[in-house]
This record gives sequence, structure tokens and C-alpha cells, in this order.
Amino acid sequence: MPTPARLRAYLLAVRLAGVVATSREDSLRSYRLFAARDPRALIGIDPEGAWGQRELLALMARRCGVPADPRYTSGPDVIDPARTLAALDAFAGRLREAARRRAPVLLGTGHPQRLLGFYAGLAGALSAAGCEVLTPAQGRCVDILTRFGLRTLRLDYVRGVALVREPEGERPGCEPGVHSHSPLPVRVALEAAAEAGGPLPELVVGDHGWVCGAGQLGFETIGLADTDDPALFVGEAEGRVAVVVPVDDAVRSSYYLPLTRYVLNRACLSQ
Repeated sequence: MPTPARLRAYLLAVRLAGVVATSREDSLRSYRLFAARDPRALIGIDPEGAWGQRELLALMARRCGVPADPRYTSGPDVIDPARTLAALDAFAGRLREAARRRAPVLLGTGHPQRLLGFYAGLAGALSAAGCEVLTPAQGRCVDILTRFGLRTLRLDYVRGVALVREPEGERPGCEPGVHSHSPLPVRVALEAAAEAGGPLPELVVGDHGWVCGAGQLGFETIGLADTDDPALFVGEAEGRVAVVVPVDDAVRSSYYLPLTRYVLNRACLSQ
């Protein structure tokens, strides 16, 4: 199992933290959109505070370790690995508590091509610990507005992890699911669980709209977020998201395996 020191070195080596591939331009664009209350950046969070671009940059510097200097406007962005490690420990603590209670959990990702394996490892360990891994609204269609127009996607579950995919299916050999920031899939899933009489999740684990959408509705949520995902960190600052792990969310899927091992070890859920 990786020690904190070894995991820190690993995070830097594969650029999950440190100097990351996410550009400063993309991060600042997301902050501008969030400050303008653009739904594409809010992804389910209804902020209570007056979050302007300056306030968002200061928040992301504190939570992620991005450069606080507003004059730095181009080039790669930065994540402090110490903040990543601290958040992973807090993330593991929430998993450990859910496992202790044998709580029902819901896992979902808007980054299935990258993060499906990370969440699937957690789902398997939580199930083995006696938690019910929920799969409500499987097969339900969800209309999501994207930059390409309105798309109808299908809610599906792979190894206990929710994602959305094209209704007609995908080419053989391709990784399942499409990239999505929308909070609509988690709203559909939670509504279906409620209509069926439960159980409702006591913990929601994921990213993007899965975390923000559930957190806004009052569910305990934990997840991963990149430097261009300010909504999750605002949700954490305002108390609607329990834990956010700052990490590059678009590296190779295999690079997240040591994070899975580290989290499960810290949560006393190693298989």
C-alpha cells in the first residue's frame, strides 16, 4: 500500500497533482462562467455567497493550491499535492463511516472514460462491507442540454457506478459512457429511488453534477474535482459538499488505481 510520502511522489510523477494538464485559461474561464451564474459552471449548485472571479480565485488557491496571482493567466495550472493527500484522508474517513453504518450509497461519474475504475473499486469494497450500492432509474432517458444542443442520454450502471451513455449503445471495445457535467442524471436517480420507496443514499460519491446535484438537495456527498471545477469547492465552502479532493480528473484511467488502494486502506476497506 502506498504511504503518504510515496503517494505524494506518485501524484507529482503522473501529474495528478503538481503542475497538471488543465490549463490556466480553462480554469479562469470556468471561474468567469461561475461568477456569471452560468449553469454550465454551476452544475447543480445554487451558491448563497457573492462569488465573483476574485473570490473564486482566492477559494481555489486555498482549496487546490492554484496560483493566487490574477496576473497568471496562461500556461498549466497547479494542484498542491499536500491538499490532495489531506482531502483523500478526509474522503476515506467518510467512506469508513458509511461502511461502519452499512449505509446505502450511490456512486456516479461524469468522467467514465477516466474515473470509472476508481469509483468501481470503491463500490466493490463498500458492497463487500455490507453497504447497499444503489442503482435507481437504470435505463431511464435523460435530456441534457450541451454545447451541441439537446442530447438524449441513457442512465446506466457499470460495476455499481452510474454514468450516462448514448441510447443506441457504443462501439464494441470502447469504454462506456460519455463525459457530462449535468446534475440531471443524479436528480433523476434520486427521484426514482424516492418514488420506489427507497432506500435513499446516505452517501453520494462522484464528481461534477453527481456531487453538486446531490449536495444541493441535502445529501452527504464526496468527490473529486479539477482546477476548472469551482462548483464543487464552492459547495464544500458553503457546507453542501462534505469533501472535495483536488486532482486532475482527465489523466489515464490506470493512473487512479493507487488512489483507490490508498483510500481503501485508509478507510479500512482493503480487499
